[in-house]
Amino acid sequence: MILNRLTSKDDQEEWLRIRKRYLTGTDAGAVCGMNPYKSAIQVYLDKTTPDIEMKDNEAMRLGRDMEDYVAERFMEATGKKVRRSNAMYVSDRHPFMMANVDRLVVGENAGLECKTASPYTADRWKDGKVPEWYYLQCQHYMETLGKDGWYLAVLIFGKGFQYTYMERDEELLRDLVSIEKDFWENHVQAGVMPAPDGSKGADELIRKYFHTKTGVTTQLIGFDDRISRRNELSDLIKKLQTEQKTIDQELKMYLGKEQAQIGISDHYRVTWNEIESSRIDTERLKRERPEIYREYTKVQKSSRLNIYVA
Repeated sequence: MILNRLTSKDDQEEWLRIRKRYLTGTDAGAVCGMNPYKSAIQVYLDKTTPDIEMKDNEAMRLGRDMEDYVAERFMEATGKKVRRSNAMYVSDRHPFMMANVDRLVVGENAGLECKTASPYTADRWKDGKVPEWYYLQCQHYMETLGKDGWYLAVLIFGKGFQYTYMERDEELLRDLVSIEKDFWENHVQAGVMPAPDGSKGADELIRKYFHTKTGVTTQLIGFDDRISRRNELSDLIKKLQTEQKTIDQELKMYLGKEQAQIGISDHYRVTWNEIESSRIDTERLKRERPEIYREYTKVQKSSRLNIYVA
C-alpha cells in the first residue's frame, strides 16, 4: 500500500515525522539486536518521543549523493533497468511495517538497495557477503512490498563495486515479523522501553534521558546478583587484558631479539613499527600561556557509575 509520495529529498522533516509512526527497513536489524550502529533503545525513543533529529554527516551525504552512481553501475553490470520509487509503502498485512526503497527493478518482482562502504569495512563484503543488518533491511522491504527478491549493490571506495541477489526467505520473515510485531506492540505502543543491550548507542541515550543530579538516594531492589556478576566480569576482564598484554610483550621481545619489524607464521603476520604523532603539550600550554589555554578549553560533561561494597 502506498502511504505517501513524499521522499526525504522533498521535505526531510515531514519525512522523518512520518517514519516515526512505523518500523522501517533500517530499524529491522536494530530491533533484532544485529545492527552495531543502532540499538533497540534508539528505535524505541525515536518512535515514542516528539523530537525530530535532523542528523546528517559526511558519510550520510556521500551515500545520498552516490546513490544514482551505484544504481547506474548496477544497470551497467547486469543489463537490468531500475526506476526510482518516490513513495512510502506500508505493509497491507502488517501495518506497523513501512519502507522507503531506493529503486524498483523493471520487469522483476524485486527492488534494489544502493550502498556505499568504507574500504576499512571491506571484509564485511568479502566473497559476496552482506552485513546481517542490511540483509534484514532487504527482507523487511520484500515483506512490506510483497517482493520475491531484492538486489543489493555496494560501492566500496577504492576497492570496487559488487552486487548480490537475495531471495525472499519465508522462514526468516516469519521470525522477523514476529520480532518487529512484538517490539511494536509490547514496547512502542505499550510505552515500555526495551532492556539495555550494552551498545554505545544505548549508553549515550541512557546518559541523555536518564542522568539526573538531584542528590536523591533510592533503594536498589533486585540488583545484588547483577552487581556481583558485574564485579566477576570486571576481574575476568582485567585478567584477560593482562594475558593479552603478556602475549604482546612476548611478541615484541621475539621480534626485538631477531631485529625484525615483521614476523610471519603459518597463520599470522605481525608487525611492530614506530609511530610518530603530534600532540599539544597541554600542561606546558596551561603553564606558559594560560590565556590561550582558557580560550580553547572546552568543558565536557560526563557521568561515571561507581560501585562500592556496603
